[in-house]
This record gives sequence, structure tokens and C-alpha cells, in this order.
Amino acid sequence: MKTLSFIKNYQDNMGLRGSFNQLALNTFGIEFENWYQNGYWTEKYMPYSFVDHNQVVANVSVNLLNLVINAEEKQAIQLGTVMTHPNYRNKGLSRRLMEMVLDDYQHIDIVYLFANQTVLDYYPKFGFHATDEVQYILDYSHHPAYPSEMKKLDARNPVDLTFIYNLAKNRKVISNIFGTSSSEELLMFYCTMVFSQDLYYLENENALVIFQLDGDRLHLYDVISHEKVNIQTVLSTIVPPKVKKVIFHFHPDEQELSFEKQLYKTNNVLFIKNLTNVPFPNEFKHPLTAQA
Repeated sequence: MKTLSFIKNYQDNMGLRGSFNQLALNTFGIEFENWYQNGYWTEKYMPYSFVDHNQVVANVSVNLLNLVINAEEKQAIQLGTVMTHPNYRNKGLSRRLMEMVLDDYQHIDIVYLFANQTVLDYYPKFGFHATDEVQYILDYSHHPAYPSEMKKLDARNPVDLTFIYNLAKNRKVISNIFGTSSSEELLMFYCTMVFSQDLYYLENENALVIFQLDGDRLHLYDVISHEKVNIQTVLSTIVPPKVKKVIFHFHPDEQELSFEKQLYKTNNVLFIKNLTNVPFPNEFKHPLTAQA
């Protein structure tokens, strides 16, 4: 096999960034140029790549963040955009990149990633273990709306984007049982690329709420604020009368509420490599808006 070049942290190289974006678009149907242009591709997102004649042909990306587990902050990396160009597959490139990453981050507490169903046998070879997530669902009886003004924000508006980013940089962790911190750039990817039409600001709570309505269900994706926000107050503001269930896409701390809990099943499976034997909760949900 021809000799390939290894390179990382090249986001400011227009040619390599463009090649990375094209490979991500071909592999996953996503690209990162808008994220970069808005200033959210920082040193906390580091692609480890093999390059052939200025073309990115294989990649494993490192996302630096912290996990908050049982009120303790743990240093972690979340891996993402694991991809190889079709012409370069079955040559061990992903394995070599994974070994480089794991060698560079032996000092941290946790390495984890979300993998699709086609590679479930791959990551255990590196010491990762598949881990179940639990989704929390609340049967909801509508209450009179709490008097709080709700303003829809526009992810295409630079003023709104700056406001959201500044709020996210100093946010209160969504859950002390299981949450993330220092993950505001990942949140901004979701705000700009996934939930651009689902961003609402609650003035009284100084909170950004991300939610979608689906018939008689409301999907609550995130609540971003500098202070801990009362979820019941938020729900009384955002939930319309027709909604019967609220589905949480993060771990709610309000365990005094009567949640229905069910195994969270999607095409992506959480794999964890616990380097310092951190004790995890028996049941938890990783916040969707911090998933790489």
C-alpha cells in the first residue's frame, strides 16, 4: 500500500477541510463548513486523518468535553466521524487511527462514542463496552401557562446565534446525575444544522428551550440556562393542551416526577471505555445535543 500522510488539527487548511467535508458528506450526509465559518470548529474538535495527495481518506475525530456523573466532573473524549473512503477500506486505517487516539488520551477518565449497528463487533476489540441508555417519558396533564414570554429564535440570524453561544458557554449542566459540560460547540452544530427551527427563548427563566411537537407528544431536547431551571415551570410554558406525553432526550434530575422509563433504542449504540473505573448510574440518558 502506498505511504499515506498522517495529519491532525488542520481545520484552517481550506483544501484539507474541504476534503474532510466531502468525505463526511459522502459517508454521513453531513458537512461541517457552516459550523466552521460560524466559529464553532475550535481546538476541542480534532480530526485524526490519513491523507493521500491532499485528499482525506480515513478519519477519527476527537471531541474534548467533560462528563458530569453523580455530580462529579470527569475528563472525557467523544469520538465521531469515523469514516474511510471506499477506495481505502479494509486496509486497517481506522484501526491505526483509533490506536493513535487511545495512545494520546491514556490520561483521561472516559473515551466513548456512538456507533451504528453495522460495526457493533468492532469497538470491543479496543476495550469499549456497549452500554444501554434509558429514555424518560412523562405523562402530562396540561396546566395553565406560567406567565413567561416565549420568543422564537432564528439560527440564520447572527445576533441570535451569538446570544445562544454565549448562553451555552456558561450554561448550568442539564443534569448532575449524567450530563456534559464544555460541549457548547456540539450544541451549536445542532442549533444550526438540526434544530434551527425549534429554538425558543423563555424570558423569565433566561433559558433557551429546544423542543418539537409530534401530534400529542412533545420532544424536549435541551434547556440551556445559566441557572438551574425548574422543568415543570418550563413545561407549563411550552406544552400546548393537546400534548399528553413529554419525551426527554437528556437525563432529567427531577426524579420526584413519575417518569415512565424505557430502553432507548436507535440505530446508534453507546460504547464506553472507562479508563479510571468511574461508577456510572444504573440508568441514564446521554444528552442528544452533545452527541457527536
